[in-house]
Amino acid sequence: MRPAEEKYISLLTDFGFKRIFGKKPNKMLLIDFLNALFDGEQVVRDVTYLNSEHVGDVYAERKAIFDVYCENERGEKFIVEMQNAYQTYFKDRSLYYATFPIREQAPKGSAWDFQLQHVYVVALLNYDLQEAAFAEEDIHHDVGLLDKKTHRVFNDKLTFKYVEIAKFDKPLDKLETCYDKWLFVLKNLSRLERQPKELRDKVFDRVFKEAEIAHFTPAELRHYEDSLKAFRDVKNCIDSAEEKGRAEGRAEGERAKAIEIAKHLLAMHLPMESITKATGLSSADIAALQ
Repeated sequence: MRPAEEKYISLLTDFGFKRIFGKKPNKMLLIDFLNALFDGEQVVRDVTYLNSEHVGDVYAERKAIFDVYCENERGEKFIVEMQNAYQTYFKDRSLYYATFPIREQAPKGSAWDFQLQHVYVVALLNYDLQEAAFAEEDIHHDVGLLDKKTHRVFNDKLTFKYVEIAKFDKPLDKLETCYDKWLFVLKNLSRLERQPKELRDKVFDRVFKEAEIAHFTPAELRHYEDSLKAFRDVKNCIDSAEEKGRAEGRAEGERAKAIEIAKHLLAMHLPMESITKATGLSSADIAALQ
């Protein structure tokens, strides 16, 4: 049965995010979002979707599956991730993810001078990251490789952009830029009953058309409902584990919270990939809980 309370899908779900940003027919939406995010730092004119599944040296433990992975017309790589749940080592995970598009640039069987194309990791965070290095009031954080003394760029080939969309609180009548509009839609689309006048143009007309649940096939509706249930299960498990985690030491508490969430998600028979992404635990940790 279609969720009666929703006219449009949530872009915070895995299905919703990939439907809007991960489909070749919708690449104009991804391009528009990236250009709004970079705000003139660079201009993306075209993207090619790449294989989003990567395997490291040990298959069982070092597998990475990106939400969206693409390159622009200059060969620069973009990983775009939606993260709904806090992870103690999410920064480490995003750094690990960056190693895949870096390593795959090495040509096989020929000489190479190690010149790299730029790699961008874009992390959209539906929670407060609570990162001491960031200004607490900021939503958008731009991280690169700098000299610690001069603060000058040491190497411009690796960029991390962390966007705390959970902090975004502008109402419709205060949206000033295309970036504002994208953040509003990412956070609030499923709460809207109709397409507002503030979000009427070629790009957002396409977003609302693609997101309208009434136009889904039975298979699409089933996939969305499964994705929505997984999203809500993760959020509910996180909420129920928060108090227990806070009652213990910080480091031990965060791990205890992750383990508690993993136990709940295992009981719900969610796939291993979803549990590792939600908790930050390794597949070996989760297998031990089974």
